Amino acid sequence: MYSERIRLASLHDKVMSAAEAASLIKDGMTVGMSGFACAGDAKAVPFALVERTGHEPLSISLITGASIGNGLDKLMAEAGLLARRMPFQADPALRKAITEDGHIVPTASVGNSANLALFADQVIVEISLRYGANLEGLHDIYIPPERPERSPIPLVRPDQRIGATAIPIDPAKIAAIVISEYSDSPSNVLPPDGETQAIADHLIGFFANEVEAGRLPRNLGPLQVGVGSIANAVMAGLVDAPFENLSMYSEVLQDSTFELFDAGKLDFASGSSIVLSAARGAQVFGDFERYKERLVLRPQEISNHPEVARRLGIIGINTALEFDLYGNVNSTHVGGTRMMNGIGGSGDFARNAQLAIFVTKSIAKDGAISSVVPMVSHVDHTEHDVDILVTEQGLADLRGLAPRERARAIIDNCVHPEYRAALEDYFARACERGGQTPHVLEEALSWHINQERRGHMLTTA
Repeated sequence: MYSERIRLASLHDKVMSAAEAASLIKDGMTVGMSGFACAGDAKAVPFALVERTGHEPLSISLITGASIGNGLDKLMAEAGLLARRMPFQADPALRKAITEDGHIVPTASVGNSANLALFADQVIVEISLRYGANLEGLHDIYIPPERPERSPIPLVRPDQRIGATAIPIDPAKIAAIVISEYSDSPSNVLPPDGETQAIADHLIGFFANEVEAGRLPRNLGPLQVGVGSIANAVMAGLVDAPFENLSMYSEVLQDSTFELFDAGKLDFASGSSIVLSAARGAQVFGDFERYKERLVLRPQEISNHPEVARRLGIIGINTALEFDLYGNVNSTHVGGTRMMNGIGGSGDFARNAQLAIFVTKSIAKDGAISSVVPMVSHVDHTEHDVDILVTEQGLADLRGLAPRERARAIIDNCVHPEYRAALEDYFARACERGGQTPHVLEEALSWHINQERRGHMLTTA
């Protein structure tokens, strides 16, 4: 019945139910699941594992490549299934097909599946019937040689292919095959608004000036765009920009990627995962041949590799939760302690990009929170890795500036008017104390303390 999806005949007798496959996973095991930003994640077997916890003691250490969808983390945690949860990935994999050689064709993500399939003792394959056979050929699976004396990754263009179209695996490792009809979780990106359009306009103006000055080519260079509504909306703003023949070398390809394809602005996009809203996903995968030849999905080790990012000279556009006077960026922790999201690929790209750009709205929570603060409550990206900061208020170009010059550029261009006077006052008093990077240490985190205690960063609010 599934011979088209399982083309190695000797594996046909490995097909079993999700419950039977889940029974291969024993209490105390370390289990890996595929999935990258809610795309291409295992579904049927995890649900069966949750079901098992109602009948027997079962606890596992779970490793994934990135976030997984369908509420599985919540379900597994509530069921007491997770002894330890780590942001990595190992052996069970959601896949579209098994080739004649026993190799595995991924679906909408690759992530870390290729490397982990090599090291796994056993692999449970979920074959997704939600994707058509036309995804085969989309992927470029390249596994670098072992260290030491590893040769350079031979990738010099985003549209270049350097590997195989499927994940090589010894068929003897495949312990079970489960047929799945679960869908990937759609993204919940918000549509662009006036503020994100203003951010996009500031960036477009900056790019135009860089092209005019000869520092960027007319097609800008490969773009990397972080996950989230703001970065996605800013990228969509390039639809009306005066730049043609764009390319992407990114981690997650979102709705804006396909908006740029449809507008004739984007020539090619390389990523590790495709994560789309429900409407855009139905459109893209319903007419996939329209895009297939202009797309490639790679292992995370290649899509995020510092060597490749630096060689290609990417422009990285990622979202900040907050940044401070001197350009340090917090991407992950609200108030310095509560995780909003993981760092994702922004850490890989920021230090190695030709241009490291961070975008955010200048205020949040109806003005109760400023995204520009005296000192960030958590540091993901240091001032040494950040080139450009953008809010709807304006753009601060920090390249080549000393700390006090960076502070001046940020106050003048990025801060919301409701907070500008307070930040000016803080900076002036800090400068009176002196130092290479002036601070009033006893007040540096006072805005966060005010917000936590009073619900607003300013004491006068």
